[in-house]
Amino acid sequence: MTTAKRDTYTPETLLSVAVQVFNERGYDGTSMEHLSKAAGISKSSIYHHVTGKEELLRRAVSRALDGLFEILDEDPARVGSAEGRLEYVVRRMVEVLITELPYVTLLLRVRGNTGTERWALDRRRDFDHRVADLLRAAADAGEVRGDVEVRLATRLVFGMINSIVEWYRPDGRGMNEREVADAVVRLVFSGLRKQD
Repeated sequence: MTTAKRDTYTPETLLSVAVQVFNERGYDGTSMEHLSKAAGISKSSIYHHVTGKEELLRRAVSRALDGLFEILDEDPARVGSAEGRLEYVVRRMVEVLITELPYVTLLLRVRGNTGTERWALDRRRDFDHRVADLLRAAADAGEVRGDVEVRLATRLVFGMINSIVEWYRPDGRGMNEREVADAVVRLVFSGLRKQD
């Protein structure tokens, strides 16, 4: 290995490799040796950038979580009817999931075995509750049907969106980000809108 190759390795490229390995092997099944081999650098070079694999995990799930929480701060998620805000949030969740696919995939696979995983699960639950509150507000306003229990409806919506990580591949041959988001919004809101 040459020094030039090592010099081109950045914390961001190392994180990208780590996420790929975590997703392939599972976080618990990944060692620093696996990471160093995948990155093509020594373990000591990895430790130059991070304290260990848990820091890589925290950075990775933070990237996914930050992307999701940023949605809630965007104007269309804060202003307007509850139904309109909910539709915007659902659409943006799909877009963030696709844009940050490997990171969100990893987030959805954490199980709470480490402090970082428990922290990520707590933040995920907080995000889920905020979206559920938005759905509840839309139901209370009569903008969406109220005959489906809010927690169940929220879980079903999240289940549909989260399943995208299992089949979506950004290879240019299938549906693009917008087409997937449009399909999810149509399916979710055709079921949530009040029937006349």
